[in-house]
Parts: sequence; structure tokens; C-alpha cells
Amino acid sequence: MGHPIRLILISILALMAGMAFGQNFPNRPLRIVTSEIGGSSDLMARLIANGISGPLGQQVVIDNRPGGSVAAEAVMKSSPDGHTLIYYGNSLWILPLVRKSVPYDIVNDFAPITLTVIAPTILVVPLSLPASSVRELIALARAKPGGLNYGAAAPGTTTYLAAELFKAMTGVDIVRVTYKGNTSAINDVLAGNIQMTFAPAGAVAQHVKSGRLKALAVTNALPSPTYPELPTVAAAGVPGFEAESIYGMWAPSRTPTAIVSRLNQEIAKVLHQPDTRSRLFGLSMEAVGSTQEVFAEKIRGEVVRMGKLIRDAGIRDE
Repeated sequence: MGHPIRLILISILALMAGMAFGQNFPNRPLRIVTSEIGGSSDLMARLIANGISGPLGQQVVIDNRPGGSVAAEAVMKSSPDGHTLIYYGNSLWILPLVRKSVPYDIVNDFAPITLTVIAPTILVVPLSLPASSVRELIALARAKPGGLNYGAAAPGTTTYLAAELFKAMTGVDIVRVTYKGNTSAINDVLAGNIQMTFAPAGAVAQHVKSGRLKALAVTNALPSPTYPELPTVAAAGVPGFEAESIYGMWAPSRTPTAIVSRLNQEIAKVLHQPDTRSRLFGLSMEAVGSTQEVFAEKIRGEVVRMGKLIRDAGIRDE
């Protein structure tokens, strides 16, 4: 009889300790570890830092670390007290799927705080290509096996995986041309040197709006509010297709629930502000600000779904 009672008392004391810890949070400046200066993650991390520093009563500094693995390891090893966080996009959970030796597990080593934004990816082709829809592109690719090239950044990036998913789900034979970054691939589509690429919406917005590129569809699961005139790839001929760029905030695992909840609330407030939503909309980003549970479920689903694609396609980034 005494043993179960002791366990209950220990659980209650642990919960009370966590709540007390949460009430003392934060007691020093916070640090958000993110990607290189100037990227989408850096921009969002700074926007969030500026928004939460006032309500939390502490300075929030940005720590830029190129390479998701380096950033993740630094945060994973930090004290789980809510003062060190990581802000990143898809590569954070894709890296362990495409590399053999990654020092972290996205599900077990981090506590999800909130899904912050969704950034659409757009399937674009040059004006010279005789295809103005996803169905026409698929038909053209099937008529010319190996005759169409697509540009993609490194294995594991959203644009790379979107193209591989497109190949897998349509059965088309298209040839990959690998680039160091999306900009180079976009430039070659503009020049007509390659026939297609899946590009971040913000990177091709000016070219699409000016009529220099043909945009065929967005890769979101649902129609994008930022590009309402474009169908989804799924609705345009590839049912079930989904390849979104999503960004979020995590704390180290074992961070007290009270602290994670407080961070979730403050970050969501920033993202739900009309001026924030408007600014992000202008950058082709959709503000979300989800619950912790929704974010955790999204990541678990992406790891399973994209993990299967990566294994089936034999994608590796050594």
C-alpha cells in the first residue's frame, strides 16, 4: 500500500517543483539558436525575439550557427530551463533521415513549443516550356523519358524532397541537376537551361508576378492564402502530394511543461498580431502559432512520411 502512495507523492512534488520553476522563468536573457544570418529562420527568429522580450522581461539574443546539426547539438546539450531554444525549418528533422551520423533525435531530444509559419513552395517552369499545368507537365515528361531536367538544392532540402516526391508519385523520369542553393536553380529555369524546379515562394515571387516564370502549383496540402490563384499539386493531378516548408521553435527535452507553455503563449501572441501576419504575408509566409500538441503531431507525421520517401528513393547526404 505504501509504495503506490510514495509514487503519487513523488509525482505531486515533481509537478509542484516544475510549476515553481515556471513561475521563476525567465531569470536571465534567453538565447535562440538558428541558421545563418539572412536566411528565413534567422529572419523569423529575430521577429519572435523582438516580440517576446518585452512580455518576458528579458533580452532575447540570436545565436547564428550554420548547419542544423551543429545548432541542434548545442541546444540539446544546454540546460533544459527554457533559456536556450532552437528555431529551424524542415532540415532539422530531415537531416537525421538523410545522414548516418547525426547527434540528435528530433522527437526524443527536443520539446516542441510551436509551429510558427508555413512557407509555400512553388513548382515553376520556364516560359518556353510547352506546359501550363501540372497535368501537361506530367504528360510532357512521360512523352520524353529522361528529357526534362529539374533543379534542386542539396539532398534533404525541401525543394529536393518535393521533386523526389513528385517523381515517386507520378512515375516520371526526370533528371536532377544539383545546385548549391535555390537561387542558382531559379536562374537556370529563367534562362531555360533546365525545365523545372520547386522553389521557395518568396524566392520566385517577383519572377512569377512579372511574368518571367510560369507558376504551375503550390506544394501545400491546402490552397495557399499567399497564392490563392494557384492550385495545389495534389488538386492539379497528383492526389496526396504535400511538401511544405514549416518552421518552428523547440526547447531541450525535459524542459518543464510550465515553461514550454509560457513560451508557446508568448510566441503565439506575436504571430497572431495583425501587423506580424501582414508582414509575413508580404514575405510569402503564413503565420500559424499552433499548440504544442499540434506541432508535435505534425513533426511525427513528417518524420514518418518523408522517412519513407527518403528510404524508397535511396536519398543520402554523406
